[in-house]
Amino acid sequence: MAQEDVFKKIVSHCKEYGFVFPSSEIYDGLAAVYDYGQNGVELKNNIKQYWWQSMVLLHENIVGIDASIFMHPTTWKASGHVDAFNDPLIDNRDSKKRYRADNLIEDQIAKYEEKIDKEVKKAQKKFGDVFDEAKFRQTNPRVLENLQKRDALHARYTEAMQGPDLEALKQIILDEGIADPISGTKNWTDVRQFNLMFSTEMGSVSDAANKIYLRPETAQGIFVNYLNVQKTGRMKLPFGIAQIGKAFRNEIVARQFVFRMREFEQMEMQFFCQPGTEMKWFEYWKRVRLAWHEALGMGNDNYRYHDHEKLAHYANAATDIEFKMPFGFKEVEGIHSRTDFDLSQHEKYSGRSIKYFDPDTNESYTPYDVETSIGVDRMFLSVMCHAYTEEQMENGESRVVLKLPEALAPVKCAVFPLDKKDGLPEIAHQIVDELKFHFNTHYGDPKDSIGKRYRRQDAVGTPYCVTVDHDTPNDHKVTLRHRDTMLQERVDIDQLRAIIEDRVSIISVLKKLGQQIAGLDK
Repeated sequence: MAQEDVFKKIVSHCKEYGFVFPSSEIYDGLAAVYDYGQNGVELKNNIKQYWWQSMVLLHENIVGIDASIFMHPTTWKASGHVDAFNDPLIDNRDSKKRYRADNLIEDQIAKYEEKIDKEVKKAQKKFGDVFDEAKFRQTNPRVLENLQKRDALHARYTEAMQGPDLEALKQIILDEGIADPISGTKNWTDVRQFNLMFSTEMGSVSDAANKIYLRPETAQGIFVNYLNVQKTGRMKLPFGIAQIGKAFRNEIVARQFVFRMREFEQMEMQFFCQPGTEMKWFEYWKRVRLAWHEALGMGNDNYRYHDHEKLAHYANAATDIEFKMPFGFKEVEGIHSRTDFDLSQHEKYSGRSIKYFDPDTNESYTPYDVETSIGVDRMFLSVMCHAYTEEQMENGESRVVLKLPEALAPVKCAVFPLDKKDGLPEIAHQIVDELKFHFNTHYGDPKDSIGKRYRRQDAVGTPYCVTVDHDTPNDHKVTLRHRDTMLQERVDIDQLRAIIEDRVSIISVLKKLGQQIAGLDK
């Protein structure tokens, strides 16, 4: 099945099973804005809990804050967002659609990579076990041709983005023969810059003096509070400040479901350190953040680093952690060494000293900062894309199952009475009442067959189902069914919590991650 078709099924599945709905759908929706349904919000909250606890519980020198969405407008002048937070946009005159020029070129680069991968897969199928992939990539004419085209395009693109050189970006699009996917034509306008911030007015009078912005990132709320946290918490360098919150960007070309939205949520941590130590901490946080992803068990091969060649104005090093989505490897998290840019800018524009006094060296200086920034919505999408599975069973039937990491699953356990007789519903309710205080447990009404109820829970990713049958009142045992294997075992009711809790607890994942981090510290 084509990956594009798989992605469409995932989007449809999200709506059908209460994960994500188009916002204001009864009014035909609002482009690039989505609402999380009853299962989606649980999954999203579990992702946030895993991130938050991995920061503030596993690191003694990291604390959290919750800064407001509205900030003084000078904040965004100091950060550079007013003058430099732009996307290069281009319009197709025939379709009247607007695109990001950099995305069009990046998609073209990806096409060359796809052609190379296609040639490799064909050769793998042809030669089997004797296939030497490295030699094939170095010698095959078609692979070398596409590699040369990709590298040449990548070099031109990198150079054009340094300015950015808008004319050079348009020329690349023309030279590559990139067509509008809707009209199929190459009738492009010039490339222009477009500021991504939403603005509004504060107060009763609408004028320029009252203009403020919805924050385009959560990081600045940490920077302006850095000294407050340091002093009130008596924090010594190095230390970090974590935050989860909404951010807003007026994305003209929002696409790929919740991957790129106008209203989204970020999980960011700013780690303040002594100048000169930032690259050590940058490398450290690269490894720690990749370990955080890998601890979920979604396949280490599905992740890769992508080092930035064009750095933001505030950074001296940057890398992305990318996850393999149905539409290719895409950024889920960024790690950036932001130097002392942000704190220095806020000191300059506010006129107030926010330097750190180092008791060890008896001097004051502006700390450097290493940032980890992950999109909650992108993380949600990567989890859903990895989890969505269509399986053919031995009896010829098929099932759709979400093989979610058990610690992130919206519902951890569903309890089913086999039917309405012999007090089975009452026993099932007693089990739910016992387990629900330890993990999210649902009761399943016996109006449908047990098979249909299993399928429903498979589709929402519930790791365990418990069936109360006619033997339960006598032997005090139930049938425990495992989602991924569909294996069933007979267990004592009193053992249910112990069996399930360790497997579905975020604490179990944190313990594994903690061991990995301890290894990195050595």
